[in-house]
Amino acid sequence: MAEPADRISQLKIDRSSPPESGRSWLLPVSIAAVVIIAGWLLWTFVPSGRGSVLIETDVARKPPSVAAANSVLDASGYVVARRQTTVSSKVTGKVLEVFIEEGMRVEKDSIVATLDDTTQRAQLALARAQADASRASLLEIDAQLRNARLERDRLRDLAARKLVSTSSLDSAEATYDTLEAQLVTGRENVKVAEHSVALALDALANMTIRAPFAGMVVSKNAQPGEMISPVSAGGGFTRTGICTIIDTDSLEIEVDVNEAYIQRVVAGQGVSALLDAYPSWRIPAKVIAIVPTADRQKATVRVRIGFLELDSRVLRDMGVKVSFLGAAAAGVSDGEVQGVMIAGAALRSDANGDYVWLVRGGEVERRSIVPGGPTDRPQILVTNGLVVGDTVVRSAESPLSNQQSIRTE
Repeated sequence: MAEPADRISQLKIDRSSPPESGRSWLLPVSIAAVVIIAGWLLWTFVPSGRGSVLIETDVARKPPSVAAANSVLDASGYVVARRQTTVSSKVTGKVLEVFIEEGMRVEKDSIVATLDDTTQRAQLALARAQADASRASLLEIDAQLRNARLERDRLRDLAARKLVSTSSLDSAEATYDTLEAQLVTGRENVKVAEHSVALALDALANMTIRAPFAGMVVSKNAQPGEMISPVSAGGGFTRTGICTIIDTDSLEIEVDVNEAYIQRVVAGQGVSALLDAYPSWRIPAKVIAIVPTADRQKATVRVRIGFLELDSRVLRDMGVKVSFLGAAAAGVSDGEVQGVMIAGAALRSDANGDYVWLVRGGEVERRSIVPGGPTDRPQILVTNGLVVGDTVVRSAESPLSNQQSIRTE
């Protein structure tokens, strides 16, 4: 068994062998060399020194039209008829015939429908008979008055010669005055009877429903045999109109413009309209009026726009998009437009002015530009600094700088 002294001696450090020196610095030097070489490679092949940035691009395009290039504000609305009416009757009656159909053009005062006029014809016949009776009574009174006049004149002559009594003359005078008054009453009765005839004729005319103005029938609301009334009746079985007519010459556009941009719209301003049904057909128009009130719920102001060219393809309630044109586009027809269109999101601004990031190969380059109109729209016009086909940065995942390496998905 080992002695304690031997055990203690085993714990001593042997210093007889020389220390390993000269290799302890190799590891840190190697690491530093790798870092330096990696930095040099990064500086050489990646000029920005920060790696590539993911971007989304947009291509500069030729403006499709003067309207698209010079629009100061876009809005959407509907085609409406300024002049339209639901044709009904003045009285309640049963529909006898209907002479119109949807899509039919009618002229002013043309017959739309007729109602059952049996009662009105009977009332007219009665009024005419009463008028005839009044005229006959007037003739009778007139004959009696002539006879009374002759009798009065004879008695006046006899009374002057003292051949008749004064009472006889007075009686003749009274009879004459009475008949003269009856003649006046008879004439007024004839007038009343004639007015009754006119009233009966008007009631009969009301049984024939006519178009109030020339236009197009857009809906037919009643059929023969149905009851029609100028007011709504209980139960829902009585119609309140025969048809709806619109004046196609009064078609216009109504749009709601956000009140924050209403200052860009003025009366008489040029407008380019684009129907949803005909996306390649631009229709010239102009602002008729700005309705002087705002909708507090929607924060919009209604604008009326009139067509400068009407066409049969323009129909009521069609959806339409309009572009309010700037002063530069006033009176200019569609043709060659100077400049290019890019996405509004690609525009950048700083103290040095407006610019975009232009994509060149795998890098970006700052390019100063001159906008040709409003810059707060989805598509903006650039009149200087870009050409058709240039690729610009719409958005980037991090800030960019000149000669920044970029990549796209």
